Amino acid sequence: MDSMSILPASSGVAAPISPEPSGSSCRQGPILGNVRTGIFGGTFDPIHIAHLHAGETALFQADLDRVLFMPAGDPWQKDDRVLTPAWRRLEMAQLATMGVDGFEVDEREVRRDGPTYTIDTLHSFPDDEDLFVIMGADAASGFRTWHRWEDIVDRSTILVMPRPGTDPRSVGEAVPGALLLDMAPLDVSATAIRKMAGSGEPYRFLVHAAVYEYIEANHLYAQTRSGDRVGASYDQEESP
Repeated sequence: MDSMSILPASSGVAAPISPEPSGSSCRQGPILGNVRTGIFGGTFDPIHIAHLHAGETALFQADLDRVLFMPAGDPWQKDDRVLTPAWRRLEMAQLATMGVDGFEVDEREVRRDGPTYTIDTLHSFPDDEDLFVIMGADAASGFRTWHRWEDIVDRSTILVMPRPGTDPRSVGEAVPGALLLDMAPLDVSATAIRKMAGSGEPYRFLVHAAVYEYIEANHLYAQTRSGDRVGASYDQEESP
């Protein structure tokens, strides 16, 4: 598979370490060595079961201390569509990960002004923290279009979740040293969920139960007569 390897399963889960962790740990005793942090960025519009499965798989197989789910604020690669306000995407991520050992939600990209670049996020962590960037195979195939992608490879290890229709060989060619997570390739996408929610089709079991209730209660992906989404905006000043 060229420069790409399948990541073997790990026997243990490490503990989240942060000043104010939103998750908890199932590892007992002190932690020695550098903190191993998985960074799972994305629009999470909405966060769904494939995201959660990938985060848990990375936590176990890469023996991470924590996985940070990091909703993007103003992602430059998503400027072709209007996003649900960042504070709502953040709240959905918090609902989906609440009480899960090793899962945390990180707000640093939501709070950052201007376009969101992964390399800037990586540089916001301590130099002695071991970073692992989690991404889908479809995103990894276009990795060399990312801003300063060489620096991302130098600063972190790339963990790739398989996606139906994406050839792992293309990922190995695009991302030097990438590791493929050994997980079920779930054919679930946020785009499809938004369309199903907007047209009244069932999608309940594609997202966490609390996320489903949140979407329905706030009519996030409902369509108006003009075809615009209700409540869709870049304006984040609506946050309570």
